[in-house]
Amino acid sequence: MYVFYYRRQQLRRLALLVAAVLLLVLGFTARHWLAARAVPVMKTQPIYQGDPGRKAVALTFTVDWGEEYLPAILQALEQEGARATFFPTGQWAARHPELVRQMLAGGHEIGNHGQSHPHPDNLTREENRRDIQAGEDTLVAITGRKPLLYSPPYGESQPQVVAAAGDLGYKFIMWTINTGDYLPNTRPEDILATVIPRCQNGAIILMHPTGPAGKALPELLKELKKRGYALVTVSEIL
Repeated sequence: MYVFYYRRQQLRRLALLVAAVLLLVLGFTARHWLAARAVPVMKTQPIYQGDPGRKAVALTFTVDWGEEYLPAILQALEQEGARATFFPTGQWAARHPELVRQMLAGGHEIGNHGQSHPHPDNLTREENRRDIQAGEDTLVAITGRKPLLYSPPYGESQPQVVAAAGDLGYKFIMWTINTGDYLPNTRPEDILATVIPRCQNGAIILMHPTGPAGKALPELLKELKKRGYALVTVSEIL
């Protein structure tokens, strides 16, 4: 009887020991699992609009293709005395450094659109940092200036993307109005109909170097100026 009681006590102590070890292991694993998936601490936040108290708008052009339309776009901006912010990818800028320098010479702002135009939401924080840094290195080699603004490809802005840009000291630029100039069958008049009724103080207007954008731009600039809007860069509108 005593032996049976003694063995039962041993088994109970062993079971308690196993349970304690399991709890320690599970707790350690859970802490690391949660830490790996924690929302990053943000040094910056996405910016969708500039100063609502100022009668000004900023045109932005994200560029990874469409170089054939850029001369006409730059000419239209020059004719109206308008400045814009261009966000070229590093891979595009490396192929067309003369166009990047032409943007800069026209008084326009150069932002960072990353190096390779990936889907940033599918990348880790570190992978996004590497792509943004590579884009920066390419642009600095061409312009001699570090960009201050980052606009993500596809407008993807999961926490790790925003955090990566903040790690590198960037402001994270989104938009107030998307012209849809890259969509199939978009006409210049569609772009005007999208922007003009929705325009407001501090609006950041997303455009691309496309045929419809190039054709719509002269009229768009005139209409915005007619309504009293200054046409400035994103940094100025902030």
